Formats: sequence, C-alpha cells, structure tokens
Amino acid sequence: MSVLAFCACIAYNSCMQYTIRKVSSALDTVLRRWAREQGKSLNEVAIEALARSAGLTGRTVRQRDLHDIAGTWREDRAFDRARAAHEAIEAELWR
Repeated sequence: MSVLAFCACIAYNSCMQYTIRKVSSALDTVLRRWAREQGKSLNEVAIEALARSAGLTGRTVRQRDLHDIAGTWREDRAFDRARAAHEAIEAELWR
C-alpha cells in the first residue's frame, strides 16, 4: 500500500464526510441563524445538532414551547366535521 493510499485511508476513517440532500428551507434557515448567532460555521452547528439529536452530547435539550408550530393551523372542513361527530352525545347510550 502506498503512503498516499495509507494517509487517505486514515483521513477517510477519522473524519467522515457526508452529503445531506433535501434539507428543508425551514431547517436551513434555523441552522444558518444558529451559526450566525454563535459565530460558528454552518458545518459546526449542523454536526452539533446531529450529535444532540443522537444523544451523543451527554446533555438533553427539552423543547419548552411550541414556537415552531404556533400559527400554522389551517382551517379544514373535513376535520371539523369529523371532530363534531366525535363530540356528539348519543342519548340512547346515556340512559
């Protein structure tokens, strides 16, 4: 094995390189904001987020609010009808 091949093998195994596709614009926006706020590279915050998610950081982060979904409700007549059907009281069952 040549020295170059040996060095390439060590580099490959010590620092894996990933290509992640189909990153949503919402996730991209959040990761870039975190990078900017923390003065880190996008790569650094993405790796930190992956490590946190995988439970590799030793600390857990509890989500304490619903800011990521607040204001996203959309009216849906079919859902309203289904919900109303579940809320109806069947008088014969309550005698």
